[in-house]
Order: sequence, then C-alpha cells, then structure tokens
Amino acid sequence: MAKKKHGSDLGEGVESALTKTERFFEENQKIIIRVATIALAIAAIYLGFKRFYMIPRENEARSQMFVAEQYFEIDSFNLALYGDGNYSGFLEIIDDYKLSKSANLAQYYAGISFLRLGQYEDALDYLGRFKSDDKMVAPIAAGAMGDAYIELEELEKGLDLYLKAANMSENNFTTPIYLMKAAQVYEKLQEYNMAIELYRQIRRDFPDYSRDNNIDKYIARLQVIIKE
Repeated sequence: MAKKKHGSDLGEGVESALTKTERFFEENQKIIIRVATIALAIAAIYLGFKRFYMIPRENEARSQMFVAEQYFEIDSFNLALYGDGNYSGFLEIIDDYKLSKSANLAQYYAGISFLRLGQYEDALDYLGRFKSDDKMVAPIAAGAMGDAYIELEELEKGLDLYLKAANMSENNFTTPIYLMKAAQVYEKLQEYNMAIELYRQIRRDFPDYSRDNNIDKYIARLQVIIKE
C-alpha cells in the first residue's frame, strides 16, 4: 500500500508541475509570443543583411582589393594606398567597406605600405587595427609593428613585439626571423647574455636558418665582448 501511495504522490506532483507550467504559459502568452516574434525578426534581419548587403559588398571589395594588391606587389605603395583614380586604394576600401573581411585585410596592407614608406606612426595605427589568427600573417603583422617601433627608436616596445611574433606560431619561417631580430635588439641594449640565449635557441631549433645566417659567428662575437 505504501508503494501505491508513493506512486500516487509522484503522479500528483507531475500533474501539479504540468498545471503550473500551463498556467505560466497562459498568463504570459502575449509576452512569450512577442519575444519569439522579436527573435525571429532579428534573425531574419541578420540573414537578410548578410545575404543582400554584406556578401555583395564583400565581393565588390574583393574586386577593388585585387588591383590595390597588384600595386602592393610591385612596391607601388602610394598607388596601393590611395588608388589610381579608377580603382580604390587600401585606405578607401577600409572606409567604404567597414565590417568586411577585405577591409580588415586592407588594414594589414596599409600598415605594411606605410612602413615601407617610412611613415611609422601610420604603420602602427593600421597594423594595430588588423585582426587575424593566421599562423603566418599574424606574426608578420606583429613583427612589422616591431620594425616600426625600432625605427622610432622605441627599442623595448620593438623587442616585445619581436618576441611576441616569434612565439605566436612556431614555424621555420617567421620564428627564427623574429628571434634573430629580438637578439639584435638585445645587443643594442647591451644585454649580451640574453642575445646569446636567443642565438643558441635559433642554432638548436632552426639549424637550416642558423647555418644560412652563420649564427655561430654572432655567438662567438658576443662571447668575446663579454670577456673583455
């Protein structure tokens, strides 16, 4: 009999919970319908915005970017930045196609272009706004900011960015390059032991780069300086 009562109580509990749920929906039916309608409207607006505005704008931006990239490849940085009168340069693409992937990439190209033109503050501005998790491009962007700071004689900031670039994505291309640059900054700061440590890391982890750049020579030279 006790078991029957327990089963009966459980059934009554479930029924009571269902009744409360039904009552809640009945009492809040208008609010629930309104919230659901708003959510569907937001989703529809987003999908429409993406399909009918962002995708066509992205395609248009890419066609403009193609010409600017061609100028960039042949080191015509002013034309790449400002356009040629028929096609937009990177700066106009950034302004005209905000929120697009092309505008973000144009930030990178603009930053590198300004760096090559010796306009280091502008280079830092645009490279600082560029966002990427690409394993090659992201370290190069950070390293380029390091180059700009070094040109501005802000050695500590440049060093931090070289170390950041070296550690962002370990590979045989960007990592030894920025370790090398960081070691050379340590030399300028007369922190010779730190420089030797990085040169030894290059020699240990990147033997091909070490051999091609005669890293042993750098280590030997600094060891002589330390002993003097």
